Amino acid sequence: MSDALILDKSAQDLLFRDARTANTFTDEPVTEEQVRTIYDLVKYGPTSMNNQPLRVTAVRSAEARERLVQYMGGNNAPKTSAAPLTLILTADSSFHELFPKTFPVAPDARETFAGMPAEAREKAAFENAMLQVAYLIMGVRAAGLAAGPMTGFDMDGVRKEFFGEDSTLQPLVVMNIGKPGPDAWFDRQPRLEYDEVVTEI
Repeated sequence: MSDALILDKSAQDLLFRDARTANTFTDEPVTEEQVRTIYDLVKYGPTSMNNQPLRVTAVRSAEARERLVQYMGGNNAPKTSAAPLTLILTADSSFHELFPKTFPVAPDARETFAGMPAEAREKAAFENAMLQVAYLIMGVRAAGLAAGPMTGFDMDGVRKEFFGEDSTLQPLVVMNIGKPGPDAWFDRQPRLEYDEVVTEI
């Protein structure tokens, strides 16, 4: 095995090789402290101009879960019904309103983005929030939990149901998290190899 990585092999396995998308979970609860600790780690992942557009809605109550499940497609509905915690991960196209805090090195950044077409802010929010979703998956794994991210749901329906039609929050991913349950894993599918992906010029 190459010694090019300084991260301990057990940590590599936890984060990548042994980690899987979970489809079932135990009943063990996921606490607010766990979610807070995960976020306090992954918030350091880079985003463009430090814009940090990801917003997280933790679905804990039975009433909120029932409202969410109706918008989940196919097998994602029962998985979401049974998960100990579900997160609605959204991109906030009003991220620029926080630039005085998140990007103080450019005092005019807030006004610059406010003057842009909404579509430009939405695109930046989508691209960078999806980066943050990936960081969050790794943080969940680092906490010894499993993540079950899903994009198979009615995104517009979830937006209207939870945030309102005029909200600047755009749902991207619904993620179940917890300790993996029985038969949690599907067979791992093949990965592309280095020479199939990387071209040197």
